[in-house]
Amino acid sequence: MIVFGLYIAIFVASWLLVKLLVHRALNDFTARKTVTFGDESAVRPSRIASVVSILTIFLLWGAFTGSTWVPKFLHAPGPFVGDASFTYTAEAEGVAPDEATVTVRVFPVGEETEDPEVDPGDGWAKNDSASVGAWRSGLVRVDQNDAQGRDEGHRVVAVNGQPIAPGGEVITDYGRVGMSPKGTLTFEPAKGWQMEPIWLPAPEAVLARLAEISRDGYRDSTLWEHLGWSLFRVIAGFFFGALIGIPLGYAMGLSDWFRGWFDPIVEFMRPVPPLALIPLVIIWAGIGETGKIILLFLAALWIMAIAARSGVSGVKISKVHAAYSLGASKVQILRHVIIPNSLPDIFTGARVAMGVCWGTVVAAELVAAEKGAGMMIMVASKFQLTDIVIMGIILIGVIGFGIDMLMRLAERKLVPWKGRG
Repeated sequence: MIVFGLYIAIFVASWLLVKLLVHRALNDFTARKTVTFGDESAVRPSRIASVVSILTIFLLWGAFTGSTWVPKFLHAPGPFVGDASFTYTAEAEGVAPDEATVTVRVFPVGEETEDPEVDPGDGWAKNDSASVGAWRSGLVRVDQNDAQGRDEGHRVVAVNGQPIAPGGEVITDYGRVGMSPKGTLTFEPAKGWQMEPIWLPAPEAVLARLAEISRDGYRDSTLWEHLGWSLFRVIAGFFFGALIGIPLGYAMGLSDWFRGWFDPIVEFMRPVPPLALIPLVIIWAGIGETGKIILLFLAALWIMAIAARSGVSGVKISKVHAAYSLGASKVQILRHVIIPNSLPDIFTGARVAMGVCWGTVVAAELVAAEKGAGMMIMVASKFQLTDIVIMGIILIGVIGFGIDMLMRLAERKLVPWKGRG
């Protein structure tokens, strides 16, 4: 929630800053041009907003991971590292209550350290020392070196002067001191707001991993082979999905019989997630490449069929009547009226279908894949290699975005009449 709140705050502040300062300074008179609210053709993406959006994501990522790319004054509070201490009060049979101090050395995860040396003190409750990694917690057996052990009824009754009982806790300046149901103290150092690298590594760690895998490969294959196989599977599944889905959509849009026959099937399969089809695809097509492509084919098929059907249904009937009045045949109407007017919807469906295929390729490569970006992600996740997981997600997103931009460019070149009636 903290990250989400900061993101919203940066969004609002950036919008106000650009609206009040940048546009006014540039004297952009075209921005003052009156347009009708809801006119999508009058809306263009703000380049400033796009740049600030990307920078905000990386700023928050770096700030909450302690990245060296972000100035330290922008870092979120990190975990406590250093020597922490707290006192405990112990009671035992036949002796007066006594106090002792526990010193805990908190060290960065991945490093090695030794317990700090402490003076045991003069009382029957002796001072203790321990070590624990940042973001971790550890047991502190304070009774092990005390003169009165558990056989003499040793029990801790207070921490830093605050009463504590089994299952309870005391918050100190350095972290949380808890007590297990059996009466053993546990120490959990303050975690701060930053994410542990095992959950979210810093951007430079992901970039370093990208450079390493680009140079050395991953699981006996180069990075480009992994990406190439994923791209091949997605394009093949999308191609066959469009090859069957578009004619099916045209048939449903032009024939009541085809519409009645296939509409229940399409509408039934459309909301079924491709992940649910994995077991069935394995049973039918095995675990080879055919099964993966079939899964991606099914992910694209229904989207393309609905897009083509919607494109046909959206053709203005006045254009069809005008073509008939000029003596056009059904083939000519299909060629010169229906197909050109349905192409904008088909391109939109193609972009959606390609996005769904990219989202499904990770699941498709779960099935005995030896190469692929999705395979990299799934294998790395089993070993908690989060930097490889994030690297794979970013690469899939970048490639998917690049494909979407190419499809937009093709749409502008091939369908220049889109939005012009």
